Amino acid sequence: MFGKRESHDHEEHSHAHGVVDPSVAASEAGIRAVKWSFAGLFVTALLQAAVVFFSGSIALLSDTIHNFGDALTAAPLWVAFAFSRLKPSRRFPSGYGRIEDLAGVMVVLVILFSAVVAAYESIERLLHPQPVGFLWAVAVASVIGFLGNETVAIFRIRTGRRIGSAALEADGYHARVDGWTSLTVLAGSIGVWLGFPLADPIAGLVITVAILFIVWESGKSVFTRLLDGVEPEIIEEIQHAAGQVPGVEKVAEVRARWSGHELRAEVNVAVSPELSVSEGHDISREVNHHLLHHLPYLAQATIHVDPIQEAGETHHRIPAHSHDGLPTHSH
Repeated sequence: MFGKRESHDHEEHSHAHGVVDPSVAASEAGIRAVKWSFAGLFVTALLQAAVVFFSGSIALLSDTIHNFGDALTAAPLWVAFAFSRLKPSRRFPSGYGRIEDLAGVMVVLVILFSAVVAAYESIERLLHPQPVGFLWAVAVASVIGFLGNETVAIFRIRTGRRIGSAALEADGYHARVDGWTSLTVLAGSIGVWLGFPLADPIAGLVITVAILFIVWESGKSVFTRLLDGVEPEIIEEIQHAAGQVPGVEKVAEVRARWSGHELRAEVNVAVSPELSVSEGHDISREVNHHLLHHLPYLAQATIHVDPIQEAGETHHRIPAHSHDGLPTHSH
């Protein structure tokens, strides 16, 4: 059996995995993405807040509240990436990657809260209309909101995909929709300028609906990982990569789960029963090597080697029996 990504040599070639530990590099990339996106969104929200103060636009207020909320989601993500750099301990032998998944839940809750606030303010303004001033400034602020959010979205999504962070990628898509909803503020200001004052709170409600859509999509991604869900394509990729190794006659089972932005896998491979223990060990080592090459987000792989006639975990279970006066049971 083999585990984490590490330096290794082979007769035909020699190289090292993890001269810089990939998990540490990924965490540093995550912190960098969170830090700069926080700065971008915070400055964007401050500029919009100044315009809200003078204009009284409820649509821009909704967008500003959401941008402040989006900036604040950087805090739990920052903490999560910092923890993920810590070494495993006796109490947490698998490391602290799950903190990133919990941070993803907090991100979703913050987004949901901003949707509730935006909805309340929009409905309040529909029931009690108020004039909107400085329409040109509202329009400019909406464009600033779009540019700021789209820049942050590109940065977060690219980094999240590169390091395999569902929480960071979800926050990136959240920022992208924020950018498009900022343009809804522009549409609302144009409506007010054309003589339809309710266009402003209606635009605020449209923003609310867009936020709720992101809550649903991001929530599915984050909670799937919390429940140890994994993309079927990843399982297929592991099966294919393991099956390419000479000596592997069958890939019996593959189990994988995410821990933050790191993937951990267990693979049962079947080999000829005529091989020696040493030869089976060499094959398992090569399977591990092959997987680490083909899946850059794979942090750990445990390889079980079985004889072909007993491939899979079902052959490892002990049938129901009783002993020492215990009830009938199985292992």
